Amino acid sequence: MLLQLVSRKTASALTALVTAVSLVLSPLPAARAQQAKGPPVLRDTETEQLLREYTRPILRAAGMEKQNIQMVILNDSSFNAFVADGRRIFVNYGAIMQSETPNQLIGVLAHETGHLAGGHLAKLREQLASAQTQMIIAMLLGAGAMVAGARSGNPNNGLANAGAAAVAGPQEMIRRSLLSYQRQQEENADRAGVKFLNATGQSPRGMYETFKRFTGESLFAARGADPYLQSHPMPAERVEALAQFARSSPYWDKKDDPALQMRHDMARAKISAFMERPETVYRRYPQSNDGVPARYARAISTYLHGDLRSALTQIDALIQLQPNNPYFYEVRGQALLESGKPAEAIPPLQKAVHLSGNAPLIEMLLGQALVGTDNKAYTDEAIRILRAAVAREPEAPIGYTQLAMAYGRKGDYAEADLASAQAAYLRGDNKTARELATRAKTRFAVGTPGWVKADDIVTAKSPRGN
Repeated sequence: MLLQLVSRKTASALTALVTAVSLVLSPLPAARAQQAKGPPVLRDTETEQLLREYTRPILRAAGMEKQNIQMVILNDSSFNAFVADGRRIFVNYGAIMQSETPNQLIGVLAHETGHLAGGHLAKLREQLASAQTQMIIAMLLGAGAMVAGARSGNPNNGLANAGAAAVAGPQEMIRRSLLSYQRQQEENADRAGVKFLNATGQSPRGMYETFKRFTGESLFAARGADPYLQSHPMPAERVEALAQFARSSPYWDKKDDPALQMRHDMARAKISAFMERPETVYRRYPQSNDGVPARYARAISTYLHGDLRSALTQIDALIQLQPNNPYFYEVRGQALLESGKPAEAIPPLQKAVHLSGNAPLIEMLLGQALVGTDNKAYTDEAIRILRAAVAREPEAPIGYTQLAMAYGRKGDYAEADLASAQAAYLRGDNKTARELATRAKTRFAVGTPGWVKADDIVTAKSPRGN
């Protein structure tokens, strides 16, 4: 189930850091533009599980396995991955699509883990705070000199000119210092990434291949650029430095496990089917390609673009081939649900929930199917499943939206208002969230758990799980 969501917490955390950097390195209007909207987040159990398995051994090698680092997939087709708040690694879906092997993506994730393990975000914030202080002092000193020059009555007074230089010069020097600091962080993260890969018996070749691939694309843009005005090391120099210590790894020639490569290819096929136009999907995965990933992509694309009968035939063939693959049942259920057949979607989604070990995003899809039948006999089951799902995935608005509908059908309007408020809050619609939560408070007895949760939203605190 590939869903596009906007997590309020994720968005605010990312915006906070981007804004902090923008305030120092960019004009203020650019910083304000960044605040306008949070990053669109894609949710999919299959892909997220794969990314967690990619990062788990790396985080263990970095001593961070108990810090609950989350993987967040962003709806962006460009190749990028980054950290922004010390608790999440953000990966554009384009990075997954453009990584042909697991090792290439794992190398990028190892690099980002290097940033987390090195505490680079906290250190960058310290640098930014120091830079802002230096700028303020420089501006005050420069302004003082300009005022003194103006009082002399001579507009060409050397003191006035010196004051103007005192304002501009330190700002440029501070900017270069910050960029130099960031370049050093990138180099350190490269080295840490290779160290983690070696510690887990994985090849750093993928990291090298990825950076080398983008060297050619970025060299033209970087040609003639001042290397001291680049936030990352100059590409050729960075790849050369990486090659020196990556090639010395005893695991340099180690290949990805074929089963892992298959899962990687399946995730890429799924993303392609959901995110790309059908003609693009069929160019990537033509009928002549009889591999399972290609068949997976074509089946999803077929249902998305209106041919349910053909899609179900293709999905059933995949299920026959891999009867214990939960994601084939998930896609079958989603196809039926989105085609207006919620009752028929229930059995395959129940199977997907069971085979996936009660994956909460799939539980939410099952809850949606149960609610969508308009059969009140399913209401209590839907509430039970959805409550369990949002307890483990408290930042997915769709879970609360479906829960609100189930409670409304049961006539429990207090819980329905609360769930609707939680959904609105997670979407970033604070006005609607507060209105619904205020109404929910009037329906709950004062001091009860529901009243407290509603009050949290009214007072703009983080909502507690349901």
